[in-house]
Amino acid sequence: MENLLLWGFYLLTFYAFLPGFISRTFGFRVFKKGRAEQEIALTFDDGPDPVYTPMLLDLLKRFDAKATFFVVGANAERHPELLKRMKDEGHIVGIHNYVHKTNWLMRPSTVKKQIQRTSEIIEAATGERPIYYRPPWGIVNLFDFSNMGYLQIILWSCMFGDWRNRVGAERLTKRMMKKLRPGEVLLLHDCGTTFLADHDAPVQMLTALEAYMTAGREQGYRFVSIDQMIELTDNASDHAGKRALSASTKTKLSIWKRAAISLWIGWEKCFRVMFKVERIGTGDSIFHYRICPYHGEPLKLADGRIIRNNDRVIELHFDNRKLLHVMMNSRSVLQSAIQLIREVEQSLPKLAVHMAGRKEFDGVSGLYGISMIHRGSESFGFSVLDLPKGLFNILTRFYLRLLLRVLHPGGGKRVSNKKGTLIPRIIAMSMDEFHKRYDPPTTPDRQWTRPPIELAAKPLRAYEADKAAGEVTP
Repeated sequence: MENLLLWGFYLLTFYAFLPGFISRTFGFRVFKKGRAEQEIALTFDDGPDPVYTPMLLDLLKRFDAKATFFVVGANAERHPELLKRMKDEGHIVGIHNYVHKTNWLMRPSTVKKQIQRTSEIIEAATGERPIYYRPPWGIVNLFDFSNMGYLQIILWSCMFGDWRNRVGAERLTKRMMKKLRPGEVLLLHDCGTTFLADHDAPVQMLTALEAYMTAGREQGYRFVSIDQMIELTDNASDHAGKRALSASTKTKLSIWKRAAISLWIGWEKCFRVMFKVERIGTGDSIFHYRICPYHGEPLKLADGRIIRNNDRVIELHFDNRKLLHVMMNSRSVLQSAIQLIREVEQSLPKLAVHMAGRKEFDGVSGLYGISMIHRGSESFGFSVLDLPKGLFNILTRFYLRLLLRVLHPGGGKRVSNKKGTLIPRIIAMSMDEFHKRYDPPTTPDRQWTRPPIELAAKPLRAYEADKAAGEVTP
């Protein structure tokens, strides 16, 4: 009995408590607070409600405010007209499960079905597939990090207990006024039918929200939806990163190191132009890519698929400027690793969206790259394979280690100390696996097919020189 209880404790810790703690404390794989100058994000859970949601929408319209609604699928199914109105008036509609039940008490497959069903209801009402998800009570389980696929998990920076009548409009207003500052993500409720909530509590919320937005408008604040806040935060991070990078390179790096970095970044821009390496979407991804034929021995992948010589592949390249930013602004190796994981997790779903409906991706067999950053790649669906011995292997090692010396603040020392472990490897994933993991759930199932024609192979020497110059980099 004691062993059974101990195992139960371990399972609960790793399945429920640790993922929730990590996501809330470190922001791992979630967005919970923004960086903005005069913007605040309003989010509302548990609706839509046939009485209070229309009143809320009228209030938001008066203040020209945009918001994000995380709807319960069962409520949305009964009131699709309210979802349509949300979308028509410029708001974002996200998922809050089909029923308001914590993910801790559901199996991963059940959570996935809840999300799928709610996603279909939202898309039917608005014509748009939702891409934001807030788990009830903000509680995630271990498998949520891998099962979300294309979804961005949204939490919050402040909540106020507005689901209970006893808080009252006056006290609720005082609580909210303390959070009248840029970048906040407010959690409020436009429906009081969930467990522990009071049915008419949204009346108090509406009164307090009106006072809050009135004060906010007088102070020049704007109320925005979560996608706008994320965009503002990304832009602020980019600007801050450039300033920090400039300051840190001036203080930490020698003039020769700064010159080497500038030359290398310049060469990378030329390489992208010469070899038609493209950005993903708006260019905020850690990856660049190009579509080209694979040359080499067959790659046997973990899902049983095989990428063969001359198959067309999506060749992935890290954005070295972003890598440099991560390395220069991380306090430790662990922090760098966590940041890179987050970047990759955000970039793969963006690639799936970028690919949707584009003819040039037809007949592609898989994703492919070579990198010394490959630990943990299996969790994203990649197979990690040894690079065949030969000239290409030697040139690739030389190139990647040289790049590490240039980009990493302590690159020379790291190459010398870790020479035995800095081994480039192939990372590859079949398109079946990619679509299964990262396509939106309403995308029709795709079948992995061999390319219809054999593409002409590039001469080996030219190919090796090409790869050594521009393969996926650490």
